[in-house]
Amino acid sequence: MIRHALAALTVLVALAWSTPAHAADVTGVAFVHGTGKQTDAYNDYWQPPMVNNVRAGLADPANYVVINCDFDQYMWDSRAAGCLADQLTRFISARGITRLIVITHSNGGNIIRWIMSNPTWDSRYPNIISKIVRVNALAPSSAGTPLADAVINGNVFETSLGWLLGYKSDAVRQQQVSWMAYYNANYLYGTGGRPSLPKPFRSVVGTDVETAVWDPDSYCGGYSLNVGLEITQAWLDSCSDGFLNCSSQSAAGSVWFYDKSRMAGSEPLSHNQSRRACFGLDTILRNDMK
Repeated sequence: MIRHALAALTVLVALAWSTPAHAADVTGVAFVHGTGKQTDAYNDYWQPPMVNNVRAGLADPANYVVINCDFDQYMWDSRAAGCLADQLTRFISARGITRLIVITHSNGGNIIRWIMSNPTWDSRYPNIISKIVRVNALAPSSAGTPLADAVINGNVFETSLGWLLGYKSDAVRQQQVSWMAYYNANYLYGTGGRPSLPKPFRSVVGTDVETAVWDPDSYCGGYSLNVGLEITQAWLDSCSDGFLNCSSQSAAGSVWFYDKSRMAGSEPLSHNQSRRACFGLDTILRNDMK
C-alpha cells in the first residue's frame, strides 16, 4: 500500500514539473482621446498628471499607450477607427497585453464602440475586443450634442465653438443628435433597444460647470475653457457638462457614476475637466487598474 502511494506521489510530482505554468495576465491601459487630430495627446489632451497617476495603478506602469489619431473623421474611417485599431494592436503585441482597460473621452467613446459593435469590419477588431476588460468612458457623446447641430447649421456657435469642436469636420457632423440616433439604431451597440456591447462600457457623467472666479476648483483644466463651457451650457439641458447633455453621456452601456457622487468636495466635472486630473478623478481611475 505504501509503495503504491509513493509511486502515485512520484507520478504527481513528475506531472507537476512537466506541466507548463500558465503565464500571468498582463493588464494594460489605453487612453483614447476625443474629437480632433492629435499628435501629442499625452501632453496636449490628457496632460501628464492624468496619464501618469492612472497608469501608476498597474502592476507594471509601463503597460500603457496614449493614442494619437485623426478623430476629425467619421468613426469608421481608416484614420479614426483604423488608426485606433492599428495602435491598439501594436500595443497589445509589443507589451503582451492579455487584459486591456480602455479609457476614452467624449467622441472617443463612439470610435471604440464602433470597433466593439462591428467585429467583422476589420480583421484586427476581434483580437482587440477579446483583450478588452472594460471601457471607462469619460463624458462620452453617445447620443451626440445639440452644439454639433448648431455648428453645422452655421450659426453663432461656428466661431465660438471652434476650440471645442473643430468646426465643420466629419466628426462634428457625426455628433449631430439625429445622426447619432441613426448610427445607434443601425450600426452601434449598447443603447436602448439595441444588442449589448460585448464588453462593459461604463460612463462617467459630468453634470454641471462651475466658474466662480474666487473658487480654485474652477481653474482645474483651464479657467477660460470652463468659462466657454458655462456659456454653451445655456443651450443645453439643466444637467450637462457644457458640451453634452447628461442624457447623451449615459445613453450607451451603463453609468459608472455621476460626477458629484464621487468627486472630492462633490464637485461637478465640466467636459474639459473630465479628461484631466481634477477632484480625484485620476485616483478613481488608478484604483480601477485591476
